[in-house]
Amino acid sequence: MTTIAAGKWALITGASRGVGAQTAIFMAKQGCNLILHSRNLAHTKALEEEVRACGVQVYSVQAELERLDEVEAMLDEIEARGTQVDILFNNAAVQIAYRTDYFHTPIEDYERSFRINFIAPAVICNRLIPKMLERGFGRVINTTSGIRNEPEQSGYAASKAALDKFTKDLASRLEGTDVTLNLTDPGWCRTDLGGPHAPNAVESVIPGIAVGAFIDDRKSGRFFHAQHFTGMTLEEAIAEAETMEASPYTI
Repeated sequence: MTTIAAGKWALITGASRGVGAQTAIFMAKQGCNLILHSRNLAHTKALEEEVRACGVQVYSVQAELERLDEVEAMLDEIEARGTQVDILFNNAAVQIAYRTDYFHTPIEDYERSFRINFIAPAVICNRLIPKMLERGFGRVINTTSGIRNEPEQSGYAASKAALDKFTKDLASRLEGTDVTLNLTDPGWCRTDLGGPHAPNAVESVIPGIAVGAFIDDRKSGRFFHAQHFTGMTLEEAIAEAETMEASPYTI
């Protein structure tokens, strides 16, 4: 199966491990060229070799996402290389701590969570989506979380809620274009972030975590729960995703 991602360039933040690494390997198998982000170039060196074996082009970039200057420098580097980013996976996130004494959650939890989980993805979207619109093609997938009713993780959860709001509002301006912006949730997986007791293997995110890169119906603002697509072929996942509607605001 030849997909619309073949020959395109995808930027994956937080690509060095977990869901990001699974996404990178899957996209490479579909013929997609990759820009792998991590906090240090050494972290994606082995993954570069693995995906290069799939016959695609790949290089790595680094940035501490809580530092806006490093985010901007990373985007400047990609631009200086002449790479046109067609697909964006805002995957990277941090979950700082589980605060059982949640009424005393440190302010730093909120500050760091918002910088990494919301502000950095928003900055990347605002830099890359206008260029996608100019070229007439783009796919953006922002990774959210299904965590709810857990004030123990309020910094993380609130930052993801902000990303949800940003995504759905911006998506309203992309309807009818061939640039789509949607949300995905990998589910609770056994990763460094999810911990060893999570019910889902990280491999279960495929193909659902990436299905937003392959839809071709010019619709945005939808939510794709990766676990819903587990066990499907990519073709089946695309067909299922294109039947889904965006959830309207109910307030």
